Amino acid sequence: MKLLKRLNKEGLINPPKFLLSNVAYLTMMGSVAYGVSDVRSDIDVYGFCIPHKDTVFPHLAGEIPGFGRQVSRFDQWQQHHIKDSSGLEYDFSIYNIVKYFQLCMDNNPNMIDSLFVPRRCIMHSTQIGELVREKRKLFLHKGSFHKFKGYAYSQMHKMRIKDPEVGSKRYEMVQKYGYDLKFAYHIVRLLSECEQILVEHDIDLEKNREQLKAIRRGEWSREQVENYFADKERQLEELYVKSTLQHKPNEELIKELLLNCLEIHFGSLEKCVYVAPEFEKDLKRIADIVNKYN
Repeated sequence: MKLLKRLNKEGLINPPKFLLSNVAYLTMMGSVAYGVSDVRSDIDVYGFCIPHKDTVFPHLAGEIPGFGRQVSRFDQWQQHHIKDSSGLEYDFSIYNIVKYFQLCMDNNPNMIDSLFVPRRCIMHSTQIGELVREKRKLFLHKGSFHKFKGYAYSQMHKMRIKDPEVGSKRYEMVQKYGYDLKFAYHIVRLLSECEQILVEHDIDLEKNREQLKAIRRGEWSREQVENYFADKERQLEELYVKSTLQHKPNEELIKELLLNCLEIHFGSLEKCVYVAPEFEKDLKRIADIVNKYN
């Protein structure tokens, strides 16, 4: 939070006014989180915030979704290539907590990774941030196989066909090594993470950092990367069948966690969420959990 407030005060970023005092979780991502950064690495910062109550619950402002004038509501704030006075460069992506939960539930690799970063990477975390991180394994399911493999395919495609701008760092890299090392290291990282999820039901982002560092140093040939991709793809197909991880997310439990977070932030949600009589016991259970953490 100190970083955001400092950059905002210096006029280097322009987030929505509410955001600076309502961020619940903020962490460094990218090469820093994977343990492969160097002094030239940019700092990717991800997180989530809790916007105004009527943004989360539009009906409180009288809006009927799909009818009449629709209000543009906060979804996410992103700002890139922000250089501070020390020369460090930041890329920011901070999401509405609802969208963040949805992306995590979908097993979006970037969002899932942000919950499994090493503790040293966390820049700011409130009671709500800690609660979500504590429950992070709740979001993992076998759908990660399709998501992570899809992202790996995308990186492989880019490695094969993308021509970097002449004179850029990536152009010099391709000229020196014959392929883009950054795309290659992401391919290996994504497939490795997918294996961890299916086998261990957990993620250690730094588990293969020495392997990733070797790729970034140009110690792997392009052929080695291609072979690794082909071999790991076959292995993951088998692991997917054998894995005892849940096939799909438990949406009810994740929704309960989301409501718990919102209740900690806003107080009672009695006027925000209609609960049928048969679900009153569940509501009481959520209230008991909230009281436990208050």
